[in-house]
Amino acid sequence: MIGRGTRTAAGSVALFIVVAATATTLAAGALVKAPCATGNWSDGRQYRRLCYSDIVPLYGTEHLQGGRLPYLDPCSSAGGDRCDEYPVLTMYFMRLAAWIGHGYGGFFWVNAVLLSLLGLAVAWLLFQMAGERALYFAIAPTLLVYAFVNWDLLAVALATAGTLFYFRDRDELSGAFLGLGAAAKLYPALLVVPFVLGRIRQRRTGGAVSLVVWSAIAYAVVNAPFALAAREGWLTFFRYNADRVADFDSLWYLACNRIHQGCSLSPRAINLLSILALVAVSGGLWWARRVRQPSFPRWTFAFPLLVTFLLVNKVYSPQYGLWLLPFFVLAFPNLALFIAFEAADLAVFVTRFSWFGRLAGLGGTPLGAFQIALVVRAAVLLACLVVWVLRDPRDADRHPAVSGNPIEQDSADVLR
Repeated sequence: MIGRGTRTAAGSVALFIVVAATATTLAAGALVKAPCATGNWSDGRQYRRLCYSDIVPLYGTEHLQGGRLPYLDPCSSAGGDRCDEYPVLTMYFMRLAAWIGHGYGGFFWVNAVLLSLLGLAVAWLLFQMAGERALYFAIAPTLLVYAFVNWDLLAVALATAGTLFYFRDRDELSGAFLGLGAAAKLYPALLVVPFVLGRIRQRRTGGAVSLVVWSAIAYAVVNAPFALAAREGWLTFFRYNADRVADFDSLWYLACNRIHQGCSLSPRAINLLSILALVAVSGGLWWARRVRQPSFPRWTFAFPLLVTFLLVNKVYSPQYGLWLLPFFVLAFPNLALFIAFEAADLAVFVTRFSWFGRLAGLGGTPLGAFQIALVVRAAVLLACLVVWVLRDPRDADRHPAVSGNPIEQDSADVLR
């Protein structure tokens, strides 16, 4: 009885520390963004004070000041603004926040509170799976600087919930949460692949089918009403991303700017090459790890799959680093490389927005500094892929715990 009570008390203290650390990081992130919250950016503070957030300007550009319903009601034609550029769940998350908080400042702070609750939920979910190692997420500079740049924490929370249910053998719920995550940001759909492979490895075909079916059902339930009632508005997100040019943060833009390769390619051609590169590189990583360790836990493939997607995609928006944090906790807790990634991600944040200030005539770092930071971050992520493949197969797996119970060998893989 005493031993059990001691373990329970220790777990409660550890959970409190993780939650408190997450809350502190989120509070610090909100303070960093506070000078920009009102939308008064005429003095260039969003770049000078590094407090830029998409949340503030999108209150206006998404026409959320009134009661407009995304997709169902048209955008204002004034100035030729385009709106409804986000998936359904994210757009209606924004719509809810705009109903609660009025004006640019109110909209930002309502979003900050809601996103903070999601960040705390992610920390709690990670603690259920990996205990104190959830501190990787809780104290990450990526969480501090990017939690309130956009709405990615919504998708991260749904994807993390889907991961927990996968470990608990609740494949219907796992698939449903991944489908909901894809309705907020498409990346959680990628996680269906390693989770299905994990179930196939366990010879649980029914579980694999459930993951696919329920993810599709959840995605369809959210999207079908808008696809049927307001097809053109609903398609805006897909068309916008199909036609979008390579972003500043992508290796595609870097190649064009520095070595003048790929500059003549159309966005559609880059899309196709990105997909081919994702399949080829991630497939090669899978094959190399399987040759080295045939019995490796298949679900851990989620980490290299997401990393590869970020490296080969034409868009690597700064807040996308949030996608990787749960998998640094669960699948790739290599402290040295995690610290290296965090340092590089923070360097990208500082040099990116400082360079934007330079473009606006406010002074700041040159493009070269920003691109060096991008190269360093890419190099760190490539090192993560190499280490993931080369992990010594003689190492014994140490399994995270889910509600105090060890999960199956094929559902955990922790790097020493």
